[in-house]
Amino acid sequence: MLNTLIKRLSHLRASFQIRAFRSALSSLDAAPQFAILGILSGLFTGLVILLFRVLVEQVLTWILPSGPDRFEQLAALERFLLPTAGAMVLALIFALLKQENRGVGVSHVLERLHRHQGYLSVKNLLVQFVTGAIALISGQTGGREGPAIHLGASVSSLLGQTLKLPNNSIRVLIGCGAAAAIGSSFNTPIAGVIFSMEVIVLEYTIAGFMPVILAAVTGTLVVQQVFGDEPVFFIPGIAMDSYWDLPWIFLEGIVIAVLAAGLIRLMVICHDRAPKPIAVKIILAGLVTASLGFVVPEILGVGYDTVNQALQGSIPLMILLLICCTKLVATAINLGLGMPIGLIGPTLVIGAMAGGGFWQLASTVSDQVSAPGFYVILGMGAMMGAALQAPLAALMALMELTRNPEIVLPAMLCIVIANITAAHGAAHGFGAKSIFQTQALMLGIDLTGRNSRSLALSRASVESKMSRKFIVANARLDRASAEQVLQSQPTWILVKSGAGYDCLLKAADLQRALADLRQDTFDLQNIPADRKDIARITWQATLDEAFDIISRGGVQALYVVRVSATQLDRPVGILLPEDIENYYHS
Repeated sequence: MLNTLIKRLSHLRASFQIRAFRSALSSLDAAPQFAILGILSGLFTGLVILLFRVLVEQVLTWILPSGPDRFEQLAALERFLLPTAGAMVLALIFALLKQENRGVGVSHVLERLHRHQGYLSVKNLLVQFVTGAIALISGQTGGREGPAIHLGASVSSLLGQTLKLPNNSIRVLIGCGAAAAIGSSFNTPIAGVIFSMEVIVLEYTIAGFMPVILAAVTGTLVVQQVFGDEPVFFIPGIAMDSYWDLPWIFLEGIVIAVLAAGLIRLMVICHDRAPKPIAVKIILAGLVTASLGFVVPEILGVGYDTVNQALQGSIPLMILLLICCTKLVATAINLGLGMPIGLIGPTLVIGAMAGGGFWQLASTVSDQVSAPGFYVILGMGAMMGAALQAPLAALMALMELTRNPEIVLPAMLCIVIANITAAHGAAHGFGAKSIFQTQALMLGIDLTGRNSRSLALSRASVESKMSRKFIVANARLDRASAEQVLQSQPTWILVKSGAGYDCLLKAADLQRALADLRQDTFDLQNIPADRKDIARITWQATLDEAFDIISRGGVQALYVVRVSATQLDRPVGILLPEDIENYYHS
């Protein structure tokens, strides 16, 4: 009994040694290892987001003694000078940076995920931390979730790079970091998980859910130790009073869809017509925010204090519409010109203002509509869902932000109507893509190009399917050396020629040549055999990368290498096209 327990503990310890840990992560079947990664990702992301939030809110509390979101309390001149000064500092920073170090935000994360296997750099992380903090402190019209997602994804990616994990697990870590960032920023772990799957990873898998859930929970718990677990908007008791609200909910979804499509179209127009120098674009964005904030101070910063007023129905109709339109214009211009801000917060504010205005208009027509907060909440969820084309994430965010399950059913209707209208209303001039997809297209990245095959093959690395039954042999062998090569009973022989590797052939072909040919030397490049052209791939690469190399290079096999400390290739396996095909069909 004791010996059995000791053996099991020894086996478990061996499983978590770094080499075995990496090998296990080459497939999504490694549940315990991915669980550990999820917890570590959530922990590090939570700490970074905590540091970011403390910095921003402490400085804002010093600037705005009445509250970190009360830019309305500033004098008119101060409301103009603060965003302008912040934009000038940001312009100077971006002007001094190299092009490759300027990438920030969710679009940068998506670009690195889809073009560079999720490898994010420390430099871009630091740039996002500093510029995101400056943008929020100076009152630029945006939220903290965009910088937070970049920070969480970067910290998680760097964790994977430091541990030298296979690329498929770094992809999972990016999803973990994004989920933890959203969960810890809004106190919404479920919405963080759904957002990560809908927007970042772009797929739902049972195996992928577990580490992402653990990361979201861990990150949220870390931040809650300082900021508590109170919901952002706490309004219990608000629900649909009667079925007479249903037609108004339907109409509100359509109205919100128009606003979401308008936000995305205006962002694209600003991007296309913007001046080329990054410094000029940032200064221009800051001047727009400062000018609009001078007249409508409610648009400065995130604006959650204004949302709380709208929930109580205390803002007049014309003011609601003015804030809604001004916030939309300012947000679109800032996003189009490259201001390092988040866009989820602004979509919630725009939707809240639109929902409050819609309620006031509806209440003049009918006296059987529900409370103003009900329509404000629906507007928030519908705007977020339509702009991001992430209806489930919007629904979960709405429920967690308010902790009011009674709004789920009407919210589902409003969010779905807004999503369908925004995404498929091409006949009426809509047909808008997700705002993140649109930002990626502006950078020349088509996120819709990844098909089911590519996504499936990205879940496993080449190490999980490669064959280790091979031996390296020189091209020319004498009979004794050839017999020695076959003693280990390999399946494949990797033929070495000079400093590189020339081809791959079956060991059975050499066995047959030894039996059939009466000669003392054998040239593996000339004996009768079915030789395969080969190419090199690293053990960390995904099967999707392997498929691309085989397709583009026209080779028939890949030899897998580990790069040693001396930077010399050491083959560790053989991968064939049929290995990839078998994995995909399984």
